[in-house]
Amino acid sequence: MSKEAVVALRLAVDEVKSVVSSLTDEEWSRPSGCAGWSVRDLVAHMSSNYKETVDPSPLPAEPVQLPAERMMDLLVEPRKDWTNQQILAEYLDYCDKAVDVLASFQDEPLASTVIPLADLGSYPMHQLADAYAFDHYCHLRIDLLAPRGPIERAVPAADATRIGPAVRWMITGMPQMQQNLGASLSAPIVLVLTGPGGGEWTIAPSGSDIVVTAGASAAAVATVSSSGHDFVDWGTQRSNWRGHCSVTGDESVVARFLDALNII
Repeated sequence: MSKEAVVALRLAVDEVKSVVSSLTDEEWSRPSGCAGWSVRDLVAHMSSNYKETVDPSPLPAEPVQLPAERMMDLLVEPRKDWTNQQILAEYLDYCDKAVDVLASFQDEPLASTVIPLADLGSYPMHQLADAYAFDHYCHLRIDLLAPRGPIERAVPAADATRIGPAVRWMITGMPQMQQNLGASLSAPIVLVLTGPGGGEWTIAPSGSDIVVTAGASAAAVATVSSSGHDFVDWGTQRSNWRGHCSVTGDESVVARFLDALNII
């Protein structure tokens, strides 16, 4: 189960509430750390996701086959003409209700019910809490707050409770989120994440796919290390992994894979 993610998400929601409720009009308009989105767009993304979790829009007559990132854009676009206060009000109205919905997915029979998430793969419903914990951790601590984001505010340190579920979502989703990712990996490598949320995983090619297992394999040709927090940054291609990682072993194998990796 992903009950730890519900705990992380409640903490993240409280922190987001505190930050976005204090934004000035000028801060709302600043470019965020998420390419192409302003702070307004970033908060609208979070609020629209929560609204859809609590009060889903009617399904279209014809199924929509779009990448997950484009579907998120389509939720943000209708809010472009909203005022800052309307966006804030939507977030405050739905955020706690949405976490309650995600908490209900930790109980059977929903917990183990597998659902597709567009091009991101298929997951048991209890893992949706991990996805939202990742989304909020990344948008708050990478895209919104300094030093990478445009907003100067103080929040509690990113401990294992806050970042652990985000890292878990990234590790779990890595084999599903990109077609033919295995073509970029010629041999097994070990990923070591240090600090809160850390651990060791072996990433190995399996045809056109990859397989991720806990622990370090003796068959690995290289080891790549970074902090868990930095992994959220470079693993989503917000920044280049070379500025955050150290590599031992065959760096060419690591470079080809990490250049291709883009976790959503």
